[in-house]
Amino acid sequence: MKKWKRSPREAISHLIFLGAFVCVVALFISGVLIFSKKADARGAETLRNAIRRASVQCYAIEGRYPPSVEYLEENYGIQIDRNRYDVFYSGFASNFMPDITVNPHEP
Repeated sequence: MKKWKRSPREAISHLIFLGAFVCVVALFISGVLIFSKKADARGAETLRNAIRRASVQCYAIEGRYPPSVEYLEENYGIQIDRNRYDVFYSGFASNFMPDITVNPHEP
């Protein structure tokens, strides 16, 4: 049986190729993670704006801001993916715009 022997030059070229491949894969994975974080941040901003618009609509129709996000879900069609976002809704009084914070879940 013949053994395969590589010259030192071939071994070095294979190591360089392997190192380049690992770098490309690492860059691809980091790019996907960065894109995912940006998409989650945009989704959170879109959800916050939707909750704000629904709150203003509630104030215009009912003469008061909604008491909770659940009220908006039940009566104004807001849909929250609670597996992806944490929503904090804090109203001082029924005639003041509530503080609305939407944060994406960390993976």
